[in-house]
Amino acid sequence: MKFLAFVLAILLWLILLPIIAWAFGALWFDAGSFGHGCAFGFLVVGLCLVVFVPGKILKPIGVMGLCGLVFAWWVTLKPSQDRNWQPDVARTAWAEIDGDLATIHNVRNFDYLADGRVVERWETRQVRLSSLTGLDLAINYWGSEWIAHPLLSFQFSDAPPVCFSIEIRKESGESYSALAGLYRQYELIAIAADERDVVRLRTNYRPGETVYLYRTTLDAAAVRERFLEYLASLNLLHAKPLWYHAITTNCTTSIRAQHPGEHRNPWDWRMLLNGKMDKMFFEQGTLQTEGLPFRSLRSQALINSVAQAADRDPQFSKTIREGLAGFPPMARTPNPPQPH
Repeated sequence: MKFLAFVLAILLWLILLPIIAWAFGALWFDAGSFGHGCAFGFLVVGLCLVVFVPGKILKPIGVMGLCGLVFAWWVTLKPSQDRNWQPDVARTAWAEIDGDLATIHNVRNFDYLADGRVVERWETRQVRLSSLTGLDLAINYWGSEWIAHPLLSFQFSDAPPVCFSIEIRKESGESYSALAGLYRQYELIAIAADERDVVRLRTNYRPGETVYLYRTTLDAAAVRERFLEYLASLNLLHAKPLWYHAITTNCTTSIRAQHPGEHRNPWDWRMLLNGKMDKMFFEQGTLQTEGLPFRSLRSQALINSVAQAADRDPQFSKTIREGLAGFPPMARTPNPPQPH
């Protein structure tokens, strides 16, 4: 019996170690200005339980109860719409649908200037669902080749593209931390934007970032379905804030979650290590390839140099697609209103 109790205690501690680490992090990041002190206090109380509680089984049970108290507090934390947001996420987009007409409010169309200044512009756009012609995927890298950010750009026959980006909603002065992203540090936002804003920001004005642009194989019905899913996400996050989570509710898994469960693609590890998502989509047949192998397709999909050359061209969206595999010749589209 003693041996069995010893083995059981060891198993309990092996299970408890990641739970203890999570609870420490929850206090460290989410307990506000008292977080660091609370986290170390948690360790002290846990150590006291280990030292003073008798029995090999009761010790881990006591620590588990302590972690349970941390979890019970943590789930009471609520996301908010009312914070001192950074200007680029200060407004949440929302949409109205009237038959074939979709009206999208708070579409971001910022202008980024060479001297670092930003001209802020929020717009209302109207598009016809029957004018949707395709869906393009831009993948943005800023460091590791294993981690990226997807941008989904919907194309119309009679209107400029509307681009969506699901990301963290940063407060003024806040920066992103992958570790903090495992806790309740950031709200989630779905941004609707002019393509020149979200793409050019990354290719032309953020140093060290790269963007690859692909045409998808989705047919008209699938493109319309995905567009309506994004509009539903806009309205959801406009009405009710949600927490971002680096694993369960991030920029890629949130896109998958929009799609009805029975129609989702099977889970793939590259949905988390999303820097490899273009290879995943290539293998699934989701990208137009014109017969190119993946390495060649990816090489020609890099648009930084052409985007930098097209910088302030009103036909930016047309220019960055010229000559890329899978893209049909694009007519000159109506120019979106430009900031002055």
